[in-house]
Amino acid sequence: MKIGELASNAGVHIQTVRYYERRGLLADPRQSAAGYREYDTATIHRLRFIRRAQELGFTLGEISELLVLRL
Repeated sequence: MKIGELASNAGVHIQTVRYYERRGLLADPRQSAAGYREYDTATIHRLRFIRRAQELGFTLGEISELLVLRL
């Protein structure tokens, strides 16, 4: 799926997805032949996890550590 669909399904803005990519919270997506970023459903679950952890008061640094443990 493309970034807009990913953002919509996860309940975040496109800029949020790009920010999380820059912070290393999301893996770099595949790129289609046309140059579009292509995401899988696992990325939706990861985004939802990040948002929920933020709602619980975790910082992005702490969430990064949790994601390492989660793997």
